[in-house]
Amino acid sequence: MSEPAVLFLTCGLPGSGKTTLARELEERHGALRLTADEWLRWLHPELAESELDLLRDRMESLQWATALRVLSMGRNVVLDWGLWAREERDRYRTEARQIGARVVLCLLEPSKEELLARIARRNAALPAGAFRIGADEFEQAWEFFRQHRPTPPELELFDPPP
Repeated sequence: MSEPAVLFLTCGLPGSGKTTLARELEERHGALRLTADEWLRWLHPELAESELDLLRDRMESLQWATALRVLSMGRNVVLDWGLWAREERDRYRTEARQIGARVVLCLLEPSKEELLARIARRNAALPAGAFRIGADEFEQAWEFFRQHRPTPPELELFDPPP
């Protein structure tokens, strides 16, 4: 009997290393990597970041439908999203398990100082598909994530890495 497919969820703030890790998981586990920022930029290079953000929910819905289909076919998937809210993490874990997939949460939590340094470097030379992160935007994200980060009891709900 073959192993169940694995859904890898990346969880962390901008600059935490989610996409770097997602690319490693993609290679190591033969997974389909779904990164909303890259798809949005690829489909709409003419739009400003604020306009692209208006399309994010629809893009993530499309990527999630794709993820469920791929998982149901027995293939691994990496969702390269932030997943800052518990409700999101619960939803994706529950729906993936309903089709027999294992779910691994990859929590990335560099210090605030390290995140700010990484974001400054990234903003200075934005890679393809990346969005500029302003200081106010970062502070709002930092405060939100501090309140909604996965707790030890929540982390126990996920499967160990393969």
